[in-house]
Amino acid sequence: MQGFNRTIINFVEKVPVKFQGEGVFALTMDGAWGSVEADWKLVLLLILCWYILLRLWEKNGTLDRWDATRVFGVILMVRSSRGLKTLERVARPRRFWRIYGELSLWLCLFCMFIVALFMILAFVSSVISPPTASPPTASELVAIPGINPMIPLGWGAMAFVVALVIHEFGHGLLARAHGMRIRSFGLLQLGPLPLGAFAEPQYQELHKAPRKERMRMFAAGPATNLFAAFICLILLGGLAGNFTSSSDNPHVRGIIKGEGADMAGMEPWDTILRIDGDEVHGSEGFLTIIQGYGANDTIVVDIRHENGSLESVELLLSDKYDYYSELGWSSSNLEAIGIEQGDAFVGVEGISESTAGIDRLAGPFSPRFNGGFIAQAIYTPIHILEMMILPFELQGVSMHPVQEGMLVSNDGILGESIGLSGLLFLVNFFFWLMWVNILLGFTNLLPMVPFDGGHLFKDWLNGNLNRIKQIGKKTKLWNLHPMWVSHLSNKASSLSSIILLVMLLFVLFIPYV
Repeated sequence: MQGFNRTIINFVEKVPVKFQGEGVFALTMDGAWGSVEADWKLVLLLILCWYILLRLWEKNGTLDRWDATRVFGVILMVRSSRGLKTLERVARPRRFWRIYGELSLWLCLFCMFIVALFMILAFVSSVISPPTASPPTASELVAIPGINPMIPLGWGAMAFVVALVIHEFGHGLLARAHGMRIRSFGLLQLGPLPLGAFAEPQYQELHKAPRKERMRMFAAGPATNLFAAFICLILLGGLAGNFTSSSDNPHVRGIIKGEGADMAGMEPWDTILRIDGDEVHGSEGFLTIIQGYGANDTIVVDIRHENGSLESVELLLSDKYDYYSELGWSSSNLEAIGIEQGDAFVGVEGISESTAGIDRLAGPFSPRFNGGFIAQAIYTPIHILEMMILPFELQGVSMHPVQEGMLVSNDGILGESIGLSGLLFLVNFFFWLMWVNILLGFTNLLPMVPFDGGHLFKDWLNGNLNRIKQIGKKTKLWNLHPMWVSHLSNKASSLSSIILLVMLLFVLFIPYV
């Protein structure tokens, strides 16, 4: 996952567009709550101290009193019976949860094969065209809040805990819906940081359960994460309606190198106030004013920089038709979108409204989204993928500080009750909860044991081999022994796990070679 994200970022960095400002902003805004910069020497020292502490707790019996176990040397596995009574109450409508499990199963099987396909494509791409960009740092390879510089400790840890509880509760619900008992819930911790969670079933009941019921149970965890992410996206859409802009002047997200705006000294996130004395209202107003000029005209643009300073710059307009022709656009394509020879080109990308930051998070569920239900359905999965890249693009925050500073709360009930700070808190919470749920859901769908996807793939393969066995029995063409089916599915599952692991490690570490 980290390697894929880094590949996307490296691709973006190769495009001749400056998308970000130069200032360090992560520690000055609500979206960066809990952001820390990890020093590996300090991290290793803390892990050593944690190991010594675990050994002391192990010797004096503290871990036994906590019903906890030390695993892999430095990981603390803490078990608890808390939540079992709640699980029992919630799981009572057995039929409902079995239907939910069946829906989860089909969703996860589809996503599992998509994840496997992306892994294979990433591997093939790395073999054919090895990355030449600088490799990610060691801290960027781990999705641990506070250690990974793009996942703030505060928001990340909070979201990880909630997402892990959701994941394991989903497993527990389907286990109880099919009559399997849960011994305990638990967390895997490295110091105060949550690394994982688990629902501990009665293993004999799990292995003796029918294959379909076991698959539903495995699918329920990652599916619940994905459903929770979708709910968070809807909630972000609802929150977006509680914001309005402090100004209707548009801003630019990117400056194209070598073009007029770049030569005039404009920077990413500059706000365009006036052009030749005419006030600019929104992105449509900007386009309307520029259409009144032609290539090689000179305009005076009044701008407000990211740091708040005001400046008037003289900008030479270039030819929009020539610019896109040099990028490889054909004349027919340019004519189709209405670009003609001599059209004025400022050299900026991403002319955005003041509410663009929150609208980008809410995506198709923003009240300002232009499109109906079909457009929402098509754009939603694309938007989710875009959101996974966002913290890497914005250096660990969900919204650029310039865009955050343009927002004010409206006169709605929620805005008046909790104010702008409260709204921004909810926005960041739901964004990171969505982000972590997507990460956790898709990671667990890797068709590799011990991930849920690995168990799903094994049972799916076993089921298909049994169908082949039944066809042979009915047609009397072959008669396969039941042990052969079990043996082959186990071998195939183990082999596929090893192959995919090698592919994943290759994609992650080839940049260092």
